[in-house]
Amino acid sequence: MNRLGDALRAWRDRLDPAEVGLPDGARRRVPGLRRAELAMIAGISVEYVVRLEQGRVATPSAQVCSALARALRLSDDEHAHLLRLAGHTADSGRIPRLIPAGVYRIMDQLTAQPVAVYDAIWQLLYWNPLFAATFGESAVGDAEDSNVLVSQFLAELPRVRQSPSEREAFEASLIADLRATTSRYPDDPDVEALVARLGRSARFRELWSRGAVGGHESAHKRVDHPEVGDIALLSNVLTMEDHLRLVVFTPQPGTDARSKLDLLGAVGLQNMSAALE
Repeated sequence: MNRLGDALRAWRDRLDPAEVGLPDGARRRVPGLRRAELAMIAGISVEYVVRLEQGRVATPSAQVCSALARALRLSDDEHAHLLRLAGHTADSGRIPRLIPAGVYRIMDQLTAQPVAVYDAIWQLLYWNPLFAATFGESAVGDAEDSNVLVSQFLAELPRVRQSPSEREAFEASLIADLRATTSRYPDDPDVEALVARLGRSARFRELWSRGAVGGHESAHKRVDHPEVGDIALLSNVLTMEDHLRLVVFTPQPGTDARSKLDLLGAVGLQNMSAALE
């Protein structure tokens, strides 16, 4: 049985294209969204949508599930059902990855800011178009490595710049936050796997050995954008129920970051309009 594929096709067929801003022309021979339209709205490839519907993907990531749930306008119960079908078991011992519909509505009102949602181990689950335009495809592309801790200690986000003191504070805060998560979800294998993976970094091992426990709430970052130049940002973390993190990036006072974000937002909207034509 291909229950995941069947559910995706049913949800795709029932969605009125007009609900997502697509023309509902007379040339449509089937109801709902086409696969290519769902792929475009969710930000994944058409080939991947085909593989999902044909049951040829064993466990799509929670990041992909969030993108599909948002694109398909799923309810919270349907989103939870999608996660279960995709192999993300929902129980008290596992990190929750269900983004409530209310959070999406909040993000819809924050289009002028780069915004993203992360789970308790800082795995990226969802982001708005301005976040992708600001930080680039490398920040949102590979679901396995779209993790703040992995990027900070094992990889590199080419656009992000921090001073030594900013980096020190940021990393220490992240590690203290991760240690708190290990006690909240001691039996979640994803937590254990992440800590083991990060152990390849000498810097992580040094900070981890301090044993600090805390929460990550804010950070200063500079984004070296290839088109608009340096963008000075302040990130603020709003921790929600189930320890989901809504991260909102705002311009640092006294900089020209606001005008640069406005420019990126306008360019992004133009590109989206062109893609829908």
